[in-house]
Amino acid sequence: MKKFLKMAMASTLVLGALAGCSTSSNLENKPAEQSAGNTNAGGEAGGKVTIGLAVSTLNNPFFVSLKEGAEKAAKDAGAELLVVDAQDDTAKQISGVEDLIQKKVSVIMINPTDSAAIVTAVEAANKANIPVITVDRAAEGGQVVSHIASDNVKGGKMAGDFILEKLGGKGNIVELQGIAGTSAARDRGKGFHDAVDGKEGVKVVASQPADFDRAKGLSVMENILQANKDVQAVFAHNDEMALGALQAVEAAGKNIVVVGFDATDDAVKSVNDGKMGATVAQKPAAIGETAVQTALKVAKGEKVESNIPVDLELVTKK
Repeated sequence: MKKFLKMAMASTLVLGALAGCSTSSNLENKPAEQSAGNTNAGGEAGGKVTIGLAVSTLNNPFFVSLKEGAEKAAKDAGAELLVVDAQDDTAKQISGVEDLIQKKVSVIMINPTDSAAIVTAVEAANKANIPVITVDRAAEGGQVVSHIASDNVKGGKMAGDFILEKLGGKGNIVELQGIAGTSAARDRGKGFHDAVDGKEGVKVVASQPADFDRAKGLSVMENILQANKDVQAVFAHNDEMALGALQAVEAAGKNIVVVGFDATDDAVKSVNDGKMGATVAQKPAAIGETAVQTALKVAKGEKVESNIPVDLELVTKK
Protein backbone atom coordinates (compact mmCIF):
# COMPACT_ATOMS: atom_id res chain seq x y z
CA MET A 1 0.00 0.00 0.00
CA LYS A 2 2.80 2.38 0.93
CA LYS A 3 4.52 1.49 -2.35
CA PHE A 4 1.31 2.31 -4.26
CA LEU A 5 0.97 5.70 -2.51
CA LYS A 6 4.58 6.66 -3.33
CA MET A 7 4.02 5.84 -7.02
CA ALA A 8 0.79 7.90 -7.14
CA MET A 9 2.49 10.91 -5.53
CA ALA A 10 5.39 10.69 -7.99
CA SER A 11 2.98 10.61 -10.95
CA THR A 12 1.13 13.66 -9.62
CA LEU A 13 4.37 15.59 -9.30
CA VAL A 14 5.40 14.76 -12.89
CA LEU A 15 1.98 15.75 -14.30
CA GLY A 16 2.08 18.99 -12.31
CA ALA A 17 5.50 19.80 -13.66
CA LEU A 18 4.37 19.10 -17.22
CA ALA A 19 1.28 21.25 -16.77
CA GLY A 20 3.47 24.05 -15.37
CA CYS A 21 5.79 23.90 -18.44
CA SER A 22 2.79 24.03 -20.79
CA THR A 23 1.26 27.06 -19.03
CA SER A 24 4.58 28.86 -18.90
CA SER A 25 5.18 28.25 -22.61
CA ASN A 26 1.75 29.68 -23.58
CA LEU A 27 2.27 32.81 -21.53
CA GLU A 28 5.64 33.43 -23.10
CA ASN A 29 4.42 32.91 -26.69
CA LYS A 30 1.35 35.12 -26.49
CA PRO A 31 3.17 38.45 -25.95
CA ALA A 32 5.66 37.46 -28.63
CA GLU A 33 2.82 36.98 -31.14
CA GLN A 34 1.30 40.35 -30.22
CA SER A 35 4.65 42.05 -30.61
CA ALA A 36 5.10 40.57 -34.07
CA GLY A 37 1.66 41.84 -35.03
CA ASN A 38 2.53 45.36 -33.93
CA THR A 39 5.76 45.24 -35.91
CA ASN A 40 3.94 44.36 -39.12
CA ALA A 41 1.12 46.89 -38.67
CA GLY A 42 1.50 50.03 -40.77
CA GLY A 43 3.76 48.36 -43.31
CA GLU A 44 6.86 48.82 -41.18
CA ALA A 45 8.06 45.23 -40.95
CA GLY A 46 11.75 45.18 -40.20
CA GLY A 47 11.65 48.94 -39.59
CA LYS A 48 11.07 49.77 -43.31
CA VAL A 49 8.38 52.34 -44.01
CA THR A 50 5.97 51.52 -46.83
CA ILE A 51 4.14 54.43 -48.47
CA GLY A 52 1.20 54.11 -50.85
CA LEU A 53 0.64 56.55 -53.71
CA ALA A 54 -2.79 56.54 -55.38
CA VAL A 55 -2.28 58.66 -58.50
CA SER A 56 -5.11 59.90 -60.74
CA THR A 57 -3.44 58.90 -64.01
CA LEU A 58 -0.01 58.05 -65.38
CA ASN A 59 -1.22 58.91 -68.87
CA ASN A 60 -0.21 62.50 -68.16
CA PRO A 61 3.45 63.68 -68.11
CA PHE A 62 2.80 65.85 -65.07
CA PHE A 63 1.81 62.91 -62.88
CA VAL A 64 4.61 60.76 -64.28
CA SER A 65 7.06 63.43 -63.08
CA LEU A 66 5.28 63.58 -59.71
CA LYS A 67 5.61 59.79 -59.34
CA GLU A 68 9.29 59.89 -60.30
CA GLY A 69 9.97 62.59 -57.70
CA ALA A 70 8.22 60.46 -55.08
CA GLU A 71 10.14 57.34 -56.11
CA LYS A 72 13.49 59.15 -55.85
CA ALA A 73 12.68 60.51 -52.38
CA ALA A 74 11.54 57.06 -51.19
CA LYS A 75 14.65 55.36 -52.56
CA ASP A 76 16.94 57.95 -50.95
CA ALA A 77 15.23 57.35 -47.60
CA GLY A 78 15.28 53.54 -47.88
CA ALA A 79 11.46 53.43 -47.91
CA GLU A 80 9.18 51.41 -50.18
CA LEU A 81 6.69 53.15 -52.48
CA LEU A 82 3.63 51.29 -53.81
CA VAL A 83 1.92 53.08 -56.70
CA VAL A 84 -1.63 52.46 -57.93
CA ASP A 85 -2.81 54.18 -61.12
CA ALA A 86 -6.52 55.06 -61.32
CA GLN A 87 -6.35 55.94 -65.05
CA ASP A 88 -8.76 58.81 -64.29
CA ASP A 89 -11.39 56.33 -63.05
CA THR A 90 -12.79 57.25 -59.62
CA ALA A 91 -14.08 53.74 -58.85
CA LYS A 92 -10.68 52.29 -59.77
CA GLN A 93 -8.94 54.78 -57.50
CA ILE A 94 -11.14 53.91 -54.54
CA SER A 95 -10.41 50.22 -55.16
CA GLY A 96 -6.69 51.01 -55.35
CA VAL A 97 -6.78 52.81 -52.00
CA GLU A 98 -8.59 49.80 -50.50
CA ASP A 99 -5.77 47.56 -51.77
CA LEU A 100 -3.20 49.82 -50.08
CA ILE A 101 -5.19 49.62 -46.85
CA GLN A 102 -5.20 45.81 -47.06
CA LYS A 103 -1.42 45.89 -47.49
CA LYS A 104 -1.20 47.93 -44.27
CA VAL A 105 1.03 50.66 -45.65
CA SER A 106 2.36 53.26 -43.23
CA VAL A 107 0.89 56.30 -44.99
CA ILE A 108 -1.33 56.75 -48.06
CA MET A 109 -0.72 59.67 -50.42
CA ILE A 110 -3.72 60.38 -52.67
CA ASN A 111 -3.88 62.46 -55.83
CA PRO A 112 -7.69 62.44 -56.27
CA THR A 113 -9.44 61.88 -59.58
CA ASP A 114 -12.45 63.55 -57.97
CA SER A 115 -12.12 65.61 -54.79
CA ALA A 116 -15.66 64.76 -53.59
CA ALA A 117 -15.83 61.10 -54.57
CA ILE A 118 -12.49 60.26 -52.96
CA VAL A 119 -13.87 61.08 -49.50
CA THR A 120 -15.09 57.50 -48.97
CA ALA A 121 -11.55 56.18 -49.59
CA VAL A 122 -10.05 58.75 -47.21
CA GLU A 123 -12.55 57.75 -44.53
CA ALA A 124 -11.73 54.06 -45.09
CA ALA A 125 -8.06 54.81 -44.46
CA ASN A 126 -9.04 56.83 -41.37
CA LYS A 127 -10.93 53.80 -39.98
CA ALA A 128 -7.84 51.65 -40.57
CA ASN A 129 -5.73 54.22 -38.68
CA ILE A 130 -3.58 54.89 -41.74
CA PRO A 131 -2.67 58.59 -42.14
CA VAL A 132 -3.65 60.25 -45.43
CA ILE A 133 -1.81 62.97 -47.35
CA THR A 134 -3.38 64.58 -50.42
CA VAL A 135 -1.14 65.53 -53.33
CA ASP A 136 -1.76 68.29 -55.93
CA ARG A 137 -5.55 67.93 -55.56
CA ALA A 138 -7.40 68.12 -52.25
CA ALA A 139 -10.15 65.91 -50.80
CA GLU A 140 -13.43 67.49 -49.75
CA GLY A 141 -13.82 65.37 -46.61
CA GLY A 142 -12.26 62.80 -44.34
CA GLN A 143 -9.24 63.38 -42.12
CA VAL A 144 -6.15 64.48 -44.06
CA VAL A 145 -2.96 65.19 -42.12
CA SER A 146 -1.36 67.33 -44.83
CA HIS A 147 -2.03 68.67 -48.33
CA ILE A 148 0.98 69.10 -50.64
CA ALA A 149 0.34 71.30 -53.67
CA SER A 150 1.11 74.48 -55.49
CA ASP A 151 -1.20 77.44 -54.90
CA ASN A 152 -3.49 76.76 -57.84
CA VAL A 153 -5.50 79.94 -57.28
CA LYS A 154 -2.31 81.98 -57.45
CA GLY A 155 -1.22 80.10 -60.57
CA GLY A 156 -4.53 80.74 -62.32
CA LYS A 157 -4.21 84.44 -61.54
CA MET A 158 -0.66 84.46 -62.90
CA ALA A 159 -1.98 83.03 -66.17
CA GLY A 160 -4.83 85.57 -66.32
CA ASP A 161 -2.52 88.50 -65.61
CA PHE A 162 -0.12 87.35 -68.34
CA ILE A 163 -2.96 87.12 -70.87
CA LEU A 164 -4.21 90.62 -69.98
CA GLU A 165 -0.71 91.98 -70.44
CA LYS A 166 -0.29 90.26 -73.83
CA LEU A 167 -3.68 91.52 -75.03
CA GLY A 168 -3.11 95.05 -73.82
CA GLY A 169 -6.08 94.72 -71.47
CA LYS A 170 -8.66 93.99 -74.19
CA GLY A 171 -9.87 90.87 -76.00
CA ASN A 172 -11.94 87.71 -76.06
CA ILE A 173 -10.66 84.75 -74.06
CA VAL A 174 -11.49 81.04 -74.03
CA GLU A 175 -11.13 78.92 -70.89
CA LEU A 176 -10.60 75.15 -71.12
CA GLN A 177 -11.52 73.61 -67.78
CA GLY A 178 -10.08 70.48 -66.19
CA ILE A 179 -12.04 67.54 -64.81
CA ALA A 180 -15.15 68.77 -63.02
CA GLY A 181 -14.96 68.05 -59.30
CA THR A 182 -11.20 68.36 -58.97
CA SER A 183 -9.79 71.02 -56.67
CA ALA A 184 -7.13 71.88 -59.27
CA ALA A 185 -9.73 72.78 -61.90
CA ARG A 186 -11.80 74.75 -59.42
CA ASP A 187 -8.85 76.69 -57.96
CA ARG A 188 -7.10 77.43 -61.27
CA GLY A 189 -10.39 78.65 -62.69
CA LYS A 190 -10.98 80.87 -59.66
CA GLY A 191 -7.57 82.49 -59.93
CA PHE A 192 -8.02 83.07 -63.65
CA HIS A 193 -11.43 84.68 -63.17
CA ASP A 194 -10.11 86.79 -60.29
CA ALA A 195 -7.68 88.27 -62.81
CA VAL A 196 -9.92 88.79 -65.85
CA ASP A 197 -13.52 89.18 -64.65
CA GLY A 198 -14.90 92.70 -64.52
CA LYS A 199 -12.16 94.14 -66.73
CA GLU A 200 -13.54 96.55 -69.32
CA GLY A 201 -13.02 95.29 -72.85
CA VAL A 202 -12.29 91.72 -71.69
CA LYS A 203 -14.74 88.88 -72.17
CA VAL A 204 -14.57 85.12 -71.55
CA VAL A 205 -16.54 84.01 -74.63
CA ALA A 206 -16.41 80.27 -73.83
CA SER A 207 -15.60 78.20 -70.75
CA GLN A 208 -15.86 74.46 -71.34
CA PRO A 209 -14.37 71.29 -69.81
CA ALA A 210 -11.80 69.23 -71.71
CA ASP A 211 -10.93 66.99 -68.75
CA PHE A 212 -7.16 67.70 -68.65
CA ASP A 213 -6.86 65.67 -71.88
CA ARG A 214 -4.95 66.70 -75.04
CA ALA A 215 -7.31 65.04 -77.53
CA LYS A 216 -10.32 66.61 -75.82
CA GLY A 217 -8.55 69.96 -75.74
CA LEU A 218 -8.19 69.72 -79.52
CA SER A 219 -11.80 68.75 -80.21
CA VAL A 220 -13.35 71.22 -77.75
CA MET A 221 -11.21 74.07 -79.11
CA GLU A 222 -12.17 73.19 -82.69
CA ASN A 223 -15.84 73.48 -81.78
CA ILE A 224 -15.31 76.75 -79.92
CA LEU A 225 -13.44 78.31 -82.86
CA GLN A 226 -16.29 77.38 -85.19
CA ALA A 227 -18.75 79.20 -82.94
CA ASN A 228 -16.45 82.11 -82.01
CA LYS A 229 -14.42 83.59 -84.85
CA ASP A 230 -13.02 86.46 -82.77
CA VAL A 231 -10.77 84.91 -80.08
CA GLN A 232 -7.48 86.41 -78.92
CA ALA A 233 -6.39 84.10 -76.09
CA VAL A 234 -6.88 80.70 -74.45
CA PHE A 235 -6.24 79.67 -70.87
CA ALA A 236 -6.18 75.90 -70.34
CA HIS A 237 -6.15 74.44 -66.83
CA ASN A 238 -3.25 72.17 -67.82
CA ASP A 239 -0.64 71.83 -70.56
CA GLU A 240 -2.19 68.77 -72.17
CA MET A 241 -5.35 70.71 -73.00
CA ALA A 242 -3.28 73.75 -73.99
CA LEU A 243 -1.27 71.67 -76.48
CA GLY A 244 -4.49 70.23 -77.90
CA ALA A 245 -5.94 73.73 -78.21
CA LEU A 246 -2.76 74.88 -79.93
CA GLN A 247 -3.23 72.20 -82.59
CA ALA A 248 -6.74 73.51 -83.27
CA VAL A 249 -5.50 77.11 -83.40
CA GLU A 250 -2.72 76.27 -85.84
CA ALA A 251 -5.05 74.20 -88.04
CA ALA A 252 -7.43 77.17 -88.18
CA GLY A 253 -4.59 79.52 -89.13
CA LYS A 254 -5.29 81.77 -86.14
CA ASN A 255 -2.90 83.91 -84.13
CA ILE A 256 -4.09 83.25 -80.56
CA VAL A 257 -2.16 83.42 -77.27
CA VAL A 258 -2.31 80.00 -75.58
CA VAL A 259 -1.40 79.64 -71.91
CA GLY A 260 -1.19 76.33 -70.04
CA PHE A 261 -0.43 75.09 -66.58
CA ASP A 262 2.12 72.52 -65.30
CA ALA A 263 5.26 73.27 -67.38
CA THR A 264 5.55 69.77 -68.83
CA ASP A 265 8.50 69.18 -71.18
CA ASP A 266 6.31 69.40 -74.30
CA ALA A 267 4.75 72.66 -73.14
CA VAL A 268 8.06 74.31 -72.20
CA LYS A 269 9.46 73.36 -75.62
CA SER A 270 6.37 74.85 -77.27
CA VAL A 271 6.84 78.07 -75.30
CA ASN A 272 10.53 78.29 -76.23
CA ASP A 273 9.62 77.62 -79.88
CA GLY A 274 7.29 80.63 -79.74
CA LYS A 275 4.10 78.59 -80.20
CA MET A 276 2.53 78.66 -76.72
CA GLY A 277 2.57 81.99 -74.93
CA ALA A 278 3.36 80.69 -71.44
CA THR A 279 2.82 77.93 -68.92
CA VAL A 280 2.67 78.04 -65.13
CA ALA A 281 5.41 75.83 -63.69
CA GLN A 282 4.12 73.64 -60.90
CA LYS A 283 7.27 71.50 -60.39
CA PRO A 284 5.58 68.08 -60.11
CA ALA A 285 8.77 66.22 -59.18
CA ALA A 286 9.21 68.59 -56.22
CA ILE A 287 5.59 67.96 -55.18
CA GLY A 288 6.19 64.18 -55.21
CA GLU A 289 9.45 64.53 -53.32
CA THR A 290 7.94 66.83 -50.69
CA ALA A 291 4.97 64.49 -50.27
CA VAL A 292 7.21 61.49 -49.51
CA GLN A 293 9.39 63.51 -47.12
CA THR A 294 6.22 64.57 -45.31
CA ALA A 295 4.89 60.99 -45.26
CA LEU A 296 8.12 59.79 -43.65
CA LYS A 297 7.73 62.36 -40.88
CA VAL A 298 4.11 61.30 -40.34
CA ALA A 299 5.16 57.64 -40.16
CA LYS A 300 7.60 58.55 -37.39
CA GLY A 301 4.86 60.30 -35.45
CA GLU A 302 6.18 63.80 -36.11
CA LYS A 303 3.85 66.78 -36.53
CA VAL A 304 3.58 68.32 -39.99
CA GLU A 305 1.93 71.41 -41.45
CA SER A 306 -1.64 70.90 -42.69
CA ASN A 307 -0.82 72.72 -45.94
CA ILE A 308 2.62 72.63 -47.55
CA PRO A 309 2.96 74.81 -50.68
CA VAL A 310 5.40 74.19 -53.52
CA ASP A 311 6.61 77.27 -55.40
CA LEU A 312 5.18 78.33 -58.77
CA GLU A 313 6.71 80.32 -61.60
CA LEU A 314 5.54 81.61 -64.97
CA VAL A 315 7.53 80.13 -67.86
CA THR A 316 7.77 82.38 -70.91
CA LYS A 317 10.03 82.34 -73.98
CA LYS A 318 13.69 82.71 -73.06
